[in-house]
Amino acid sequence: MSVTTLNEFIIQRQADFPYAKGELTRLLTHIGVAAKVVNREVNKAGLVDILGDAGTDNVQGERQKKLDIYADEKFIASLKASGECCGIASEEDQNIVTFDEDLPRQGKYILSMDPLDGSSNIDVNVSIGTIFSIFRRVSPVGHKASMEDFLQEGTKQVAAGYIIYGSSTMMVYTTGRGVNGFTLDPSIGEFCLSHPDIITPHSGIIYSINEGNYIKFPEGVKKYIKYCQEKDIPTGRPYTSRYIGSLVADFHRNLLKGGIFIYPKTAGYSSGKLRLLYECNPMAFVIEQAGGKGTDGRGNRIMDLKPESLHQRVPFYVGSRNMINKAEEFMTEFGDQEPDIKDFQ
Repeated sequence: MSVTTLNEFIIQRQADFPYAKGELTRLLTHIGVAAKVVNREVNKAGLVDILGDAGTDNVQGERQKKLDIYADEKFIASLKASGECCGIASEEDQNIVTFDEDLPRQGKYILSMDPLDGSSNIDVNVSIGTIFSIFRRVSPVGHKASMEDFLQEGTKQVAAGYIIYGSSTMMVYTTGRGVNGFTLDPSIGEFCLSHPDIITPHSGIIYSINEGNYIKFPEGVKKYIKYCQEKDIPTGRPYTSRYIGSLVADFHRNLLKGGIFIYPKTAGYSSGKLRLLYECNPMAFVIEQAGGKGTDGRGNRIMDLKPESLHQRVPFYVGSRNMINKAEEFMTEFGDQEPDIKDFQ
């Protein structure tokens, strides 16, 4: 049986981007290399002193895990070495990362990433992942990357995807020509094409939301959850509730099986909690290329939103097209205004 490796596949698709002249190919290849390095550490995390807190908080005010820092450092090093990436925005870093060396400053691309999504699950051996988003720079080549490079609408992404470190390690990505998944074969150390041309079902029977925050949700979200729980044989309801607490893991399951993931505005997070640049834009690009939909719950396409800041948060509704449409109907009818945080103090 013929096996297509990630590198072979990327090279075969290079013709899709005549303007790139191989730069995007090299950049995607280096992402794959960094993913293998992080995967190695994830797999042996219980055997070395790499689990647990690093003793610091990231810019989001979230407690950093040691593996978060490791993943951040390894991806930055690999992307810098590629010579194609002039700047990086990471969820773990307050400011953008730029380079003084001539080679990376000649790079035509910038990258936004969440180096280790779902890191609160590290200590209990639950699936975690890496999310990435690639744009062509708008600042002059040869200069340092600027903030303007990163505050581009998601529609201008040239590639995006994620790596999931689970029972098997997979890299799923799109360059705007469909979605393809690659599974890491540890025996040869290569990502191999395992899920070509992924298409997500238009409808599903899975809804993913942190129901522990139910009383803090907007009324429209509460009504939609009750709708999902009602019995209706023709539509397959009641739906199954599945929530892992790792966006990559929840998204990956729903991408393949059909479903909806919701992280709405809540009391305490009036703008939502997930980050537009590192999480929502790349996942919205992937789901759209697979035939699904990613919005803010109010009918606004996530990738049309103009970023206002590096760590901007937005409500996020992503998954099967019909399920997103139905959820938005509830938002329109019952409202998406979150309760007042004072009610919970």
